[in-house]
Amino acid sequence: MNTNYKISELFIYPVKSLGGISVNEAEVTDRGLKYDRRWMLVDDDNKFLTQRKHSQMALISCELKSDNLEFTHKQSGEKFLIGLDEKENREIDVVVWDDKVKVDCVSNEADKWFGGILGINCSLVRMPETSHRLVDTDYAFNKEITSLSDGYPFLIIGQSSLDDLNSKLDKKVPMNRFRPNFVFTGGEPFVEDKLKCFEINEIKFFGVKQCGRCIVTTINQDNALKSEEPLRTLSSYRTINNKVMFGMNLIHQGRGVIHVGDKIEVKEYK
Repeated sequence: MNTNYKISELFIYPVKSLGGISVNEAEVTDRGLKYDRRWMLVDDDNKFLTQRKHSQMALISCELKSDNLEFTHKQSGEKFLIGLDEKENREIDVVVWDDKVKVDCVSNEADKWFGGILGINCSLVRMPETSHRLVDTDYAFNKEITSLSDGYPFLIIGQSSLDDLNSKLDKKVPMNRFRPNFVFTGGEPFVEDKLKCFEINEIKFFGVKQCGRCIVTTINQDNALKSEEPLRTLSSYRTINNKVMFGMNLIHQGRGVIHVGDKIEVKEYK
C-alpha cells in the first residue's frame, strides 16, 4: 500500500459553521487545532446554530489578524472584529448536540452584528480553557476532549477521495464543502477509512469513526445556495449503515505543530 502521504492543506474553523481559514501551520492542543471551533453562535435557547438550518452562515468568512478575529460578509463586504481573548464577565451553559458546555459570552456588540447580518436572534460565545467536553466514550481511549466541534477534535480527508467523487459529478465541488482539518495527498481514494494509527511530527492520531455527512455538503460556500449534490452521488456508493460517509474523525495523543508538507507516517491500518 502506498504510504507516501503528505499534508497538502490545513484548515481551522474558529466559529462553528462559519467560514474556515487555510493555514500553512497549526498548533495541536489538548482539544484540537488552536482556535478551531472555540467560538459558536447560539439561539435564544442557548442551542448551537449551524448551516444545516441557517445556510446564510456560509457567507461569513473569518481571518486571524494578530490578536483578533476579523469577520467579513462575502456579499456586503461588512466587517466586524473581536479580540481573541474578548469576553464578558458572564458564563452560560450551551447545548451542542447531546452535550451541555460551559462557555463565556463574548459581547453585546458581537451579538448585534451577527444577529443583524444573519437576520436571526443569536449570541456569540467562546469556550474557555477551563471547559472540558468529552469525546464520545464509545470511541475514546483516555477521556479525550474536543472543542465545540460536532464531536471529535480532527477530521481528515484524502485529496484522492475528493478527486474520485468529482470524477462522478457533472459539476466539481471544492474541499470546503466537507470542512476537514487535514487534507493529504497520496494513496487510493478513501484510504483514510483504513488509517487506524498514524503520526505527524511525533504526534499520534487514531482514526476512530467515519464521518457521516449532512446537507451542509450541499451548500455552496461562496453564495449559500443549496443543491442535491454532492450528497446524492456520494450516497450511491458511500452509504454505510444508512449514513453517507466521507472523511475520518480522529483523536490524538501529544501536542506540537503541524505544517503543510509534513509526512504522515502510518503505524497501523484497519
